Amino acid sequence: MVRLAVSVERQTEERFIKEVIAPHLQDREIYTDPVLLGRSGGDVSIPRVRKDLTNLLRSFDKVTTFYDFYGFKGKEEGESKKSLERKILDCVKSSLRGRLIPYVQMYEFEGLLFSSPEAIESNIPPHRGLSDWARGVANEFGGRPELINDSEHFAPSKRLESKTEYRKTIHGPLVAKEIGLSALREKCPNFGEWLSELESLRV
Repeated sequence: MVRLAVSVERQTEERFIKEVIAPHLQDREIYTDPVLLGRSGGDVSIPRVRKDLTNLLRSFDKVTTFYDFYGFKGKEEGESKKSLERKILDCVKSSLRGRLIPYVQMYEFEGLLFSSPEAIESNIPPHRGLSDWARGVANEFGGRPELINDSEHFAPSKRLESKTEYRKTIHGPLVAKEIGLSALREKCPNFGEWLSELESLRV
């Protein structure tokens, strides 16, 4: 049995972990608890992350993160997913790093939802015509949902909010649940690698 904590940014990610990731990992005897950063979420930065992760590493066998690249504060010019994950790992004591799996979602959670235009249309009002629109967005980025991001005004969540009645905590987990982990990991290789690493905690 492995007790795994997932440090998350907001309630949307908390619900996603609880309703989609945790049941999947439980079949492998990996018991997963999402924990809001600072107990209230938001304001993701290295100083805040350091405090939370250090506390979690004292209470769980393994700890991972699920933060959006887009919302991470204090990024340097040219910052990459890998460099940010390295900073997360390095922010805790070296003796704790073997139990920490840093993960940053590109560019934000809502990017995952574009893995299935059909699931977007069936779960987010108005329902008519959304699948064609969502497919068009994904195709702009070569069918790679994790690459959807032109600017702060065209991040995946902004696109959804401008076109639909999208409500993060309600619709996000619903869409992800309908898509399923198999499709998510196929369309989103970074997410897939992270999930595989979590699955390997208990073989």
